[in-house]
Amino acid sequence: MAGKRFRPAAKMGVALSLLASAAAFAQEATPSLSEVDMQWAVKVPMRDGVVLNATVFRPHAQKETLPVVFTLTPYIGDSYLDRAMYFARHGYVYALVDVRGRGNSGGSFAPFESDARDGHDLVEWFAKQPWSNGKVAMWGGSYAGFDQWATLKEFPPHLATIVPAAAAHAGVDFPYDSNIGSLYLMQWLSFTGGVTGNGKLFGEDSFWESKWREVYRQHLPFKTLDVLVGYPSAMFQKWLSHPTPDAYFDSLAPTADDYKKIRIPILTITGSYDGDQPGAMTYYRRHMDFGTSEAKARHYLVIGPWDHAGTRTPNRDVGGLKFGEASMLDLNKLHLDWYDWTMKGGPRPAFLEKRVLYYVMAEDKWKSADSLQSVAGETLKLSLDSSQDATDAFHAGSLVPSPSRSAGSADHFAYDPLDTRPGDAELFSDPAYLTSQLAALTLFGRGVIYHSAPLEHEIELSGYAKLGVWLSMDVPDTDLLASLYEVRANGSSVLLTQAQLRARYRHSVRKPEPVPLNKPELYEFANFTWFSRRLEKGSRIRLVFECPNSIQLEKNYNSGGEVAGESGKDARTAHITLLHDSDHPSTLELPVVKP
Repeated sequence: MAGKRFRPAAKMGVALSLLASAAAFAQEATPSLSEVDMQWAVKVPMRDGVVLNATVFRPHAQKETLPVVFTLTPYIGDSYLDRAMYFARHGYVYALVDVRGRGNSGGSFAPFESDARDGHDLVEWFAKQPWSNGKVAMWGGSYAGFDQWATLKEFPPHLATIVPAAAAHAGVDFPYDSNIGSLYLMQWLSFTGGVTGNGKLFGEDSFWESKWREVYRQHLPFKTLDVLVGYPSAMFQKWLSHPTPDAYFDSLAPTADDYKKIRIPILTITGSYDGDQPGAMTYYRRHMDFGTSEAKARHYLVIGPWDHAGTRTPNRDVGGLKFGEASMLDLNKLHLDWYDWTMKGGPRPAFLEKRVLYYVMAEDKWKSADSLQSVAGETLKLSLDSSQDATDAFHAGSLVPSPSRSAGSADHFAYDPLDTRPGDAELFSDPAYLTSQLAALTLFGRGVIYHSAPLEHEIELSGYAKLGVWLSMDVPDTDLLASLYEVRANGSSVLLTQAQLRARYRHSVRKPEPVPLNKPELYEFANFTWFSRRLEKGSRIRLVFECPNSIQLEKNYNSGGEVAGESGKDARTAHITLLHDSDHPSTLELPVVKP
């Protein structure tokens, strides 16, 4: 799915990953000379009579029944040919299956809605074929990570394991991220529209940039985006009619009772800069919350430094950062070892030393832990403070160990939705989106910045950050974005993690509540992405807190009405006060790993 986190310039840094990952794997792979047999246009009947299309690859002259691995994808099965060849050359039957309505499969494509039942029927059909030994697994990431979890919640008897990478979670990180829409939605819908691949249209930056800037500069309603780009979409409008994680989205994910019934081993893979990390980690955490102790003991988690594409094909160069050699984990070999362990009785993959494996950026080292909670043993608490309004990087406030004791200590900023300077300064696609400081330097008064003192020694931060800020505003709603950076002694910076929130959902993502005007309230940001990095001695921690004003996001015009239907005529300037006094301590918490 890709392209939802690390805004604003990061979006296109991951948006093309769906196209790039297969090509990158083809370049890096060194396949053996083992021969493979192909069976074209295998028709698999679903329970409702729709027939899905599979291309099946088997080891040449297969003499015994084998486990089956399949990918269920809306991106046309041919996209993953290299994966199919790899696993067929290593002793597995592999099937590339087009989801209903895409490629050569029958039916109509409605994203997310049919994959659970279809996945179940595919598992059971493959298990009964003469070349199958009855054990069936799945491979894939992004949408093909989502449909692994969707299939699992149907509990097909012959599903032996799943390995969801960068799994999108409907209602969590797609089609919205924290209830905030993205113009990328229509780009993705065009990519998966009709029955054929639309890769060139998807990757035509000039077209998408022109349309996004047209919406932005003319202050058009988000809900008109599909018509504007020339692709009226019933699915886009359907998603807009479900602006919160309601019963519709709940039906697409496992329930608490489903997690209790899971018995198969699971390997979850994500990355610190994976746009679908929120989805992948939601599945994982909910299984840890509701699963049995036996099942949780067989659920392993791998968190690399990667972006979305890197969760299947690691790349050392991401967004202006260059990771170390250890980051280049051979994920195909890890999958193979996992399948050998779970379906062929082989040893547990040596890499999986404990149940949680994570890569520490800037240290180039993999570490392991028994659980997410045991990774960081300490919390660094920093209080927001300032002696003047901290409205730019050169006149920033402070992150200090002790909260301010000054009564009425506060900072003030204003967000005017009609101000187009931020979007005009924004790059559509920035190859250095993780190291760029453009966002911090183009606030134009719509946010505040805080810096810590230089670190006295290097420190490892691994886990989830938390932020609690006391805010007062004069509008019933607005959007808020918090970004954390390491600013190194040489002045360069690295984006660590981000969290966003729509003010009306400050208490619950499911229940909107208008903001009481000019009344201080505590806003808690507990939805930062997970990250791991060793910060250098002399580095500072930077917090940028703002109202986003981006060409890439659904714009909140602050009226308190239906955001997707708002336009420039509804715009209200938000005047926001961020308090940090003894009665209203605004605090940042960071996860510290003991040396």
